[in-house]
Amino acid sequence: MNPESLYSQVLNSRATIQVIKVGGVLMALLVVCSFVSPASAQWNEQVLYSFQNGLDGSLPTGAVVFDTAGNLYGVTQEGGAATCLSPYNCGTVYKLTPPTENGGAWTETVLYVFKGYAFADGATPQGGLVVDDTGNLYGTTGYGGSGPCLLLGGPVGCGTVYELSPPTHAGDAWTETVLYSFQGGTDGYVAFGDLVLDKARNLYGGTLFGGGKGTTCDSLYGGQCGTIFELSPPKQKGGQWTEKVLHRFAGVAEGAKFGDGASPNGGLVIDTTGNLYGTTFLGGYNCPHNSNQGCGTVFELSPPTSSKGAWDEKLVHVFMNKTDGTEPMGGVILGADGSLFGAANGGTEVSGVVFKLNLDGNGIWEESIVYAAGGEGFYYAPAVSGFDSRGNLYGTINVGPGLLDGSVFRLKPSATEHRAWILGLLYSFEVSSTGGYPNAELTSRNGDNLYGSTQQGGDGSACEFGCGTVFKLMP
Repeated sequence: MNPESLYSQVLNSRATIQVIKVGGVLMALLVVCSFVSPASAQWNEQVLYSFQNGLDGSLPTGAVVFDTAGNLYGVTQEGGAATCLSPYNCGTVYKLTPPTENGGAWTETVLYVFKGYAFADGATPQGGLVVDDTGNLYGTTGYGGSGPCLLLGGPVGCGTVYELSPPTHAGDAWTETVLYSFQGGTDGYVAFGDLVLDKARNLYGGTLFGGGKGTTCDSLYGGQCGTIFELSPPKQKGGQWTEKVLHRFAGVAEGAKFGDGASPNGGLVIDTTGNLYGTTFLGGYNCPHNSNQGCGTVFELSPPTSSKGAWDEKLVHVFMNKTDGTEPMGGVILGADGSLFGAANGGTEVSGVVFKLNLDGNGIWEESIVYAAGGEGFYYAPAVSGFDSRGNLYGTINVGPGLLDGSVFRLKPSATEHRAWILGLLYSFEVSSTGGYPNAELTSRNGDNLYGSTQQGGDGSACEFGCGTVFKLMP
């Protein structure tokens, strides 16, 4: 769709946008305090593991996943080996085993320590894990691999997609395989965000940079604006996986007002007909505060009708840095009716929004704001994770409100159409032994309990503010 036409639709949208206006910091604090009410009593938190920044890793990132036995898996960006030629240490993949009796401690096991570019291995995971029906784990690293990318004059690799396979015999080591090493050209650079797996075992994901299109994205990484890729498994066991670029983002050209999305930030979802949806942090409309880079988009990629056809990209929504928000950071999720839900940072009058996109009778996507947080000067970086059986929406806020170290929230649908949903803060973090700054999707298990990670906090003394935690929230 032509971005200028989409801009016109945004300005003339019939959707009702709920905005909370405030007059300054004092009013913002009053709004924050009003969130915590008897209807949103704090849940109980249990820290399952505190990282120590040794071989066990630090700075956990991405969603955690469970296997059928209840073991939990995740990754850390830092820690592990210190031999990587990347901005961070190499990072790890870990497993947390639940206690054998109620009240016991979870046990951490490091399944893999990345080796980095010098070994043609990945380095610095930039997304969580997905698991297939046989227990194999898949993820991405932002650096490492065999690609020739340089950063600040030194070789770091262009990123990888990897697989970790469980051992045949209990107690043996897991096996890591690099499925693809990005080369930093038209195929992309810095794989970022969680992968999505379809029924045919194809993997889909995004790279922040590379792709060969665009000139206004981060110059440190070559200026190119990123890709969406597909990795297809070999037809015979032991063969090579095949990479295909589905879309190369072009961003907003120098001096232009509108353009394509830029820098996809992972978190793709796939619907029942094979369409992919996601967000770009930049691109779309050249909003005033973000010159030549754009305020971000929601996009759709539709599969071709023939085997040799190209995927078709459509901008579902272009953010305008107004009441609809700007720079979405956490992808989108699918509602039960096929609608899309996501979150974005604040525009000129709000400090973060949760939005909904649904198709009208003419096949046009319309945006409505289900919740807008008030408070000038507060930068929430919200992200949504999923729904419960009652239609309540859950998510995280990386910064604020309350103690400003991040929160977990729940939004209950309003009984009246076009009215803001009802916000409840389930837990507010304080950078201490309880953790701080949640920066990944939540995972639900056994109904009501929520699991996730924080990038700071915990009892790891090797990091100034703690090395991060994995936590469990219970109502």
